[in-house]
Amino acid sequence: MKLAVRNPPYQVWIGRGAPLAKESRPAALLYDRAVEPFAQAIAKAAGIPHLRGIEGGEGAKTLEAYGELLAWLAGIGLTRDAVLYLVGGGTLTDLGGFLAASYLRGIAYRSFPTTTLAIVDASVGGKTGLNLPQGKNLVGAFHAPEAVFADLEALSTLPEPVFKEGLVEAFKHGLIAGDEALLNPFELHPDHPQLEAYLARAVAVKIEVVEADYKEAGRRRLLNLGHTLAHALEAASDHRISHGAAVAYGLLYAALLGRALGGEDLVPPVRELLAWLDPPPLEPIPFEQLWPYLARDKKARAGGLSWVVPRALGQLELRPLPRKMLEEAYERFWEAL
Repeated sequence: MKLAVRNPPYQVWIGRGAPLAKESRPAALLYDRAVEPFAQAIAKAAGIPHLRGIEGGEGAKTLEAYGELLAWLAGIGLTRDAVLYLVGGGTLTDLGGFLAASYLRGIAYRSFPTTTLAIVDASVGGKTGLNLPQGKNLVGAFHAPEAVFADLEALSTLPEPVFKEGLVEAFKHGLIAGDEALLNPFELHPDHPQLEAYLARAVAVKIEVVEADYKEAGRRRLLNLGHTLAHALEAASDHRISHGAAVAYGLLYAALLGRALGGEDLVPPVRELLAWLDPPPLEPIPFEQLWPYLARDKKARAGGLSWVVPRALGQLELRPLPRKMLEEAYERFWEAL
């Protein structure tokens, strides 16, 4: 199945058995060591001579790792007309995409997402980034891929919790678009006959939002639903909380904020999602410990931090909220877990 992104233009392919041809340009391939056989098969099919593996996960998105990879690209003599292939989860899209955005002031890259999270979210939209000790994705650039190939065969190697966590982002897209079909991922598995259609439906939501607001000046900020608290939980826990679980917790918190503001009660479907996800118990983190990360969130503007609040399915608003309301909602959040 092919989906077209028009701003900037590229295609997203979702299916089994990615259509690959020999690469005619200078090329290198950066991959997550967890999917090394899959990456090697891509390199062989495309005739890519330069490969480098890294350990995936948020811990890889550092300035140190970024510097080492820049030196690698320079060391193999990659030129400005080159293309960088990225094979792995969201780490590869974020770190590798920023690598492509900045090496020689920008080279082309192709993404081969190997997790549900990367397919639904990280590989589409052109956001790239690194983490700093002060917070997640505080360094980055908008740099769109020239193509995305989501080969579902790669999903068969995922542990079940990792497979499920990526579908949290698809659930989020359902809340944003008011698409109830996306709120029901509960029967899906890597070999499910409807998985391709479900993922394509979720990706289509993101494409529609990104096309309208590529640089996140307005509507694209709605894609941050649940992410403000999620990123703070990740940072405050030193990334012991996985991104998918953190977003699910963030969606519960956002639903509580929406309900407190008189909106539709979306807490029950989010709690159903959390019950299905069944993440490890969340260690208590005082609000005071989260606040510095919330205040430094990259979505903050000069006037303060705005929150994406769901008022109903498909009806979201972006608004600043007083700290007292945020603290009260955080208390109810712990009661709702």
